Amino acid sequence: MDEIRIEELEVYAYHGVYPEENKIGQSFFINATLYTDIRKAGLQDELTLSTNYGEVCHFMTDWMKEHTCKLIETVAEGLAKAVLLRFDLINKIKLEIRKPQAPIGLPFKNVSVRIERGWHEAYLSVGSNMGDKEAYIAEGIRELTQDDSIRLVSQSSLLITKPYGGVEQDDFVNGAIKIQTLLNPEELLVKLHEIEAHANRERTVRWGPRTLDLDIVFFDKLIYESEDLIIPHVDMQNRFFVLKPLSEIAPNFRHPISQKTVTELLSRCKDN
Repeated sequence: MDEIRIEELEVYAYHGVYPEENKIGQSFFINATLYTDIRKAGLQDELTLSTNYGEVCHFMTDWMKEHTCKLIETVAEGLAKAVLLRFDLINKIKLEIRKPQAPIGLPFKNVSVRIERGWHEAYLSVGSNMGDKEAYIAEGIRELTQDDSIRLVSQSSLLITKPYGGVEQDDFVNGAIKIQTLLNPEELLVKLHEIEAHANRERTVRWGPRTLDLDIVFFDKLIYESEDLIIPHVDMQNRFFVLKPLSEIAPNFRHPISQKTVTELLSRCKDN
């Protein structure tokens, strides 16, 4: 990925834990690396095909002046998100906020916070087998994309499938969506559980009926495991109701462990 670098942008702003910092203010310095594709702009010598770094500098300056935060950690998080939401061609930003006049009371050269944030691609499985199934799914997707950290990229058609796991229950309606998100996997999981809870999802019987089911299947090319989450989805290769709609929107996406495409996994799925 190409880079546009902004170094030592000075902004006089009002961030700090102490009240006097919010009143008197001080100088902050911003170092930013913008990750974006500039090839077309470079070949055609056309600014509209690139990100105007002058606009980025003014945007960051205005944001720093218009907001007041106690911590420069909060400044960095808020500013990185604001830049990524404002400038569509920026995929990722590496951002450093320097505070050389921090009230430490000891001789020092500089204090800074450096973070890296960007858009991730995730594939989700969606399903329901209670009540108005399609309405539950539609409302779940709508609520998901109400969060400005999440963008809907594509959506499969819905299909009716038999229940998985041997529990006697109604047929499911299933689908898949592709999103872009600024959330990390655990944050996205929390968001999905919140939306399921709003649909009165109850987790009483494993593989039992549910008003709304939202699962992370893939997250970038990430291989990840925690107490609450495994990515890629641990059993997705055995689930027709996951693979079939996923094959509509990501037929050539390769499972990061098996290296098989979604189409290949579907053809081998015993549940087919």
